Amino acid sequence: MAHQQPRNTGAHVVYSELKRRILSLELKPGERVYEPAMATALQVSRTPLREAIRRLISESLLEQQATGGVVVPALDETAIAELYDVRAALESLMAREACAKATADDIEKLQGILERNAAMVGFADEAMKYGVTLHATIAGIAGNSWAQRFHDQISSQVERYRHFTNNSGERREQALADHRVLVEAIASKEPDKAAKIAFEHVIAARDETMRAISGAGLVVE
Repeated sequence: MAHQQPRNTGAHVVYSELKRRILSLELKPGERVYEPAMATALQVSRTPLREAIRRLISESLLEQQATGGVVVPALDETAIAELYDVRAALESLMAREACAKATADDIEKLQGILERNAAMVGFADEAMKYGVTLHATIAGIAGNSWAQRFHDQISSQVERYRHFTNNSGERREQALADHRVLVEAIASKEPDKAAKIAFEHVIAARDETMRAISGAGLVVE
């Protein structure tokens, strides 16, 4: 579910910077966020920092401990696998439903995103942006409001792990190839094929994510 923007623009700037540090692993899994030190480091007052921290806790990118401390959540192997498994089921469902609803304009839009994805496949951030846009567009075409709601919630969690797979040029090329086949299946109204490709695409991302995290010694068994 989409979160509202904080009213305090200062808090939004702090939120964006803390989120960037968490996703880039500058703030490592298990690391504690000390408010006074962080406020000094970011050159902000405690009020916008606290608002940003509350928002990140609501998105499960920070964790409130029973002692009152705030930490970056550990990377739990079981939790990550469960997250990707649910995402795979949702992507599969929405790909199937998109086959029944996609118009010629929808297909043209998907193909345009594919072209931009292909042009930017050598650049991790840009390739990721167009990949995310493609999946979001398919979700919009499917039009299942509950699936979209859950997909939005899951996407905010998956964001924490995307850079583990996206740094690999080989993985970006494979993802692009998957996206091409997926769009072709939707365009030719083949729901079984679209559902299968969407499911396997996410499972491959899950497996690559687990390999990358385990290889970096970050995963909690």
